[in-house]
Order: sequence, then C-alpha cells, then structure tokens
Amino acid sequence: MSYVIDRRLNGKNKSTVNRQRFLQRYREHIKKAVDEAVSHRSITDMEHGEQISIPARDIDEPVLHHGQGGRQITVHPGNKEFIAGDSVPRPESGSGAGRGGRASNSGEGMDDFVFQITQEEFLSFLFEDLELPNLVKRHLAGTDSFKTVRAGISNEGNPSRINIIRSLRSAHARRIALTGSSRSRLKQAEQELARLQLQEPNNFSDIKAIEEEIAKLKIRIGKVPFLDTFDLKYNLLIKQPNPTSRAVMFCLMDVSGSMTQATKDIAKRFFILLYLFLKRNYGRIEVVFIRHHTSAKEVDEEEFFYSRETGGTIVSSALKLMQEIMQKRYPVNEWNIYAAQASDGDNWNDDSPLCCEILKQQIMPQLQYFTYVEITPREHQALWFAYEQVRDAFAERFAQQQLVSEIDIYPVFRQLFQRKLS
Repeated sequence: MSYVIDRRLNGKNKSTVNRQRFLQRYREHIKKAVDEAVSHRSITDMEHGEQISIPARDIDEPVLHHGQGGRQITVHPGNKEFIAGDSVPRPESGSGAGRGGRASNSGEGMDDFVFQITQEEFLSFLFEDLELPNLVKRHLAGTDSFKTVRAGISNEGNPSRINIIRSLRSAHARRIALTGSSRSRLKQAEQELARLQLQEPNNFSDIKAIEEEIAKLKIRIGKVPFLDTFDLKYNLLIKQPNPTSRAVMFCLMDVSGSMTQATKDIAKRFFILLYLFLKRNYGRIEVVFIRHHTSAKEVDEEEFFYSRETGGTIVSSALKLMQEIMQKRYPVNEWNIYAAQASDGDNWNDDSPLCCEILKQQIMPQLQYFTYVEITPREHQALWFAYEQVRDAFAERFAQQQLVSEIDIYPVFRQLFQRKLS
C-alpha cells in the first residue's frame, strides 16, 4: 500500500476562498435570512453581521460507496398494524429531535447549521441587485483616472515584461536567416562525405578536404549566438484615460413642525440606508444634504441626521437650493445627478404647484433619477398629487412611494432602486 502526502503550504487566503465558495453555494438561504433580518433590525444597527441558520438537510452531500455484492436473501418480520396497500401516516411536525414543538418519546433529527456572516457580507447581500438607474459614463476634463492596457510588442522595455515566446521566435528566425546557406552547404558536404566513404574509401585526399570543410561550416554555424539583444521582445503597456461614472446624490429632508419625531426617524433611517448603499457600491459619488422647513440649507452629514431644527413647511425652498447647487458645482455634461426627497406630504397651500413647475421645467430635464418618499399613514396630501404630474411627464426617471412604518423602509428602498433588466 502506498500513501500520498500533500506537503504544500496552505495559501494565506485559503480559508477566505473556502468561505466565499460556501456563501455562493448557499446564497438563497443567506439572502432570505438577510431580508428577514432587515424587517426586525434597526437600519442604524449595522455594526455587526447576522446569524444565518441553514437546515441540516440542505447541507447534506451525496456519498458514493460500494454496495453489497452477490445474491442475498433477507427475511423481514411482519407486523400487526399494517397490511399490503395500507397508507402510512406522515409523522407529526416537530416530533424529531432538534425540531422544536412538543416533547416526544420517539423520532430523531439533526440541529440546523448556524453560522455568522460579517458586516461586509451582510451589506453585500442587503444591496444585491440594486443600482442607480440610468448611470452613464461622462467625459471628465482633467481626470486622473487611467487604465493600463496592452498595446502590442516593443523592442525596448522592462525585463519583467519580456515576451519569451516572441523573443525565442525572433531568435530562431535570425539564426535561420544567418546560417541558412551554411547549413545547406553542410548538408551537401555531409552527403558527399557519406558517398565517398561508401564508394571511394581509398580517396583520402578528397575525404580529408570535405571533413575540413564540414568542420569549418560547423564552427561558422556555432558562432551565431542562440539569443541576441536584437531578438528580445517586450509586452508594450500604455495608459488610456478611463472615463468614470461620477455621480452626485441630493438628499432632501423635510424637518418642519408637521414632521413628528417618529416620522423624522423613519426619514433618517431611509437616508442612512441610501447613504450606506451609495458609499458601498459607488466609489466616485458625492452626497449633498439639504434640510428644509420654510427655508432650505445645505448641511453636513452630522447636522443632517442629528440636528433638531424645525419650523414651517415650504418645499420649493429645497428644490430651488438644489437647482442653484447643480448650476454652480455639477455640470450636467460631466455628472450623473440623482435626488431623493422625504416628507410627510404637508406643504404650504400655494407651494405644491410651484414645486411641480420647478421640477418639470428646471430640475428633471437634468436629472437621471428622482425619488420621492412620503412618510404618512394618512391619505395623500397636495404635494403627492402635484408630484404625480411630474411622474406622468417623466415616467422613466421619477418614482414616488409611501412609507407607513419602519418595516416598509427596506421593501420600498428595493422598489425604488431595483436593477432593471436590459
């Protein structure tokens, strides 16, 4: 009997590769568990991953083994309960071990396989199949983003980029070109020497002369180097400008007096989820935070989420400020512009038609996508109906949804940013 022992060192990332393979294999179970976790977890609670439970029956693997050979005779004992043709009832749910439910004195089972996914993995499954709609690559003036591409073969270059096959091919072609005539004469001389040795073995003078010629030809051929610096070929790499998808997201939140603390918390959680999604999936994206009541103000992330400022409600002030910032800092020919607005729907009586006019005439023609979330359990307000006119005019780039409670945040978020099949 012989043994094969693998003494190769394990790679540094072997466990990582195995884990990724495992996550890929049970993607459906993990995805379902993540979706269920979002419904009962606070959106702001993202410091840890999630505990995933996979039924034991789903991780069983088939095993190949040798069956019993030959002819066998088995005698099975009878019973007093059943006869041929009877139906055997299904065991009650939870009767086996590890299944939960009422206690039982019979049955057996196996506990589910439970493991922990990290925060990074949790966010990956959370934002899977989501994207910013209509994202296109813009030409960027003065961009420093380049990608290295292969551009053929060069006679000069870095030794680390030498193309061995092309270099050997060039050396072989050079040797053929420089020694072609000498090899042809050598072949003829060897044939003549063989003829003389066979037919005229006593003709020592001619044989000696041919042997000397053969020796000279071999020396001449041997002086041609196997590889010359002229033969070296290198892979040519050049840098090409890489147009990138630069985007800006405007986050508009109503902080007026009509927004209760619970409504503001739902709006903040929606924007936190949006902020995590943008920062994770898009490296070159900027976020502009705008809070508004009767007047609008651009704020930083800290003030946007935690400031307690309040007041009346004039939504158009936020739209006007957004339009001014777009003109000053984000040219439409260089930026993908998005906007997300959260409000309870209350607005000054004469302001909703003005909001509709600003969106249709000044903002929407320059935007890739606009989402409006109305957080209210009541019937829709005038602002919702005004935005319906915008949605009818820009059906592909405008979306509006209603939020009633925290449970609706993630489902509505998926509806707004679901990846569209092309």
